[in-house]
Amino acid sequence: MFGSLLRRVVPVREGETQPLLLATAYGFAILYSYYLLRPVRDEIGAADRGNLQILWTAVFVVMLLAVPLYSAAVSRWPRAVFVPLANRFFAANLLAFYAALYLLPESARAWIDRVFYVWVSVFALFVVTVFWGFVADLFRHEQGKRLFGFIAVGSSLGGIAGSATAAALAQQVPVFLLLLIAVLPLEAASWCARALDRHAQRQPATLAREPEARIGGSAWSGGRLVFRSPALLRIALWLLLMTFASTILYFVQAHLLGEAYTDRALRRVFLARVDLAVNGLTIATQIFLTAHILRRLGVGLTLALLPAVALAGFITLGLAPALAALVAVRVLYDSSRHALAKPAREVLFTLVGREERYKAKAFIDAVVYRGGDLASGWIYAGLAALGLSIGAIALAAVPVAAGWILVARQLGRWEEQDPA
Repeated sequence: MFGSLLRRVVPVREGETQPLLLATAYGFAILYSYYLLRPVRDEIGAADRGNLQILWTAVFVVMLLAVPLYSAAVSRWPRAVFVPLANRFFAANLLAFYAALYLLPESARAWIDRVFYVWVSVFALFVVTVFWGFVADLFRHEQGKRLFGFIAVGSSLGGIAGSATAAALAQQVPVFLLLLIAVLPLEAASWCARALDRHAQRQPATLAREPEARIGGSAWSGGRLVFRSPALLRIALWLLLMTFASTILYFVQAHLLGEAYTDRALRRVFLARVDLAVNGLTIATQIFLTAHILRRLGVGLTLALLPAVALAGFITLGLAPALAALVAVRVLYDSSRHALAKPAREVLFTLVGREERYKAKAFIDAVVYRGGDLASGWIYAGLAALGLSIGAIALAAVPVAAGWILVARQLGRWEEQDPA
């Protein structure tokens, strides 16, 4: 009965239901963990907004160190080992933060907050990158167009559950407890990954079995792969432009939120409720529209929808730089990013080799992403130092969004020409 109901909303085929649900549960678990921690991180950013560009510089440096370590693990171990290992590594980090918050004096709290801000920013990208690289390694290109939208539903449900939990507990319990709760879904994600790999080994007609040969390459080969491939370079450029748009919106949010609320707990509640609205709209789109949009419009036009939303949003904020306008823009932008752009971009990685899926993807999603954050943060700080208002900065981002649309169309033409 459940299978027939699922087939009414998802174009799932024989033998795909179990791996589809396992992948969806995996996505739920990691995003539940992240959205428990996200309001804590963003509230730290609002409280320490004068140092945001410095914190983002630290994030980029940590990413430069982390990507080669991850790539070395990819070269050495099979995916059934290094994927759960990545999740458990971050779970162990959370336990260490809990111990620091509990044992160290209150005078150390400011620096613990800053280190935690950097850590969550790294964690957010790595666990999602590992997840989607693993999913792209399991599901084939044609399956991705049909199923990635629904798999992303799990992420949105995890975001909703995490945001709701954070909003309910933010004023009731110490922040320490949120860190402990976030450990549990990371362990669940590790179990889902192992189950998916076992399914692929048993039923290679449904999922791609991992070859016996290791992925190989060096700890630094991900970056070289990106610069040697025109397609990967375009994916990296698309993501770089997305980070610029997202960073501008993030800094505008930090500025407006810091002015509107002085109480830190109220800021956490506000941010958690915005995340709840984003994920509600996202999940409705993913269930009922994403697969149809991808098949009707194609990957290129689907990727172009997000920069179109950003362009309209920057014009809106340029004319009305208020918190209410920012919330409307952010809800539409973030829901489009998660429901449409994310599945469409991940479909592209089903067209490349395994080393590209894990190593080049990690380089793009970590180094390029956070490098874009870093550069965009300093650009924002520079424009603000020149005396530009929030509205003027938003209008200055409009041409960037227009160029972003052109890059999306180029990626669409490459995807259409690929024989896969």
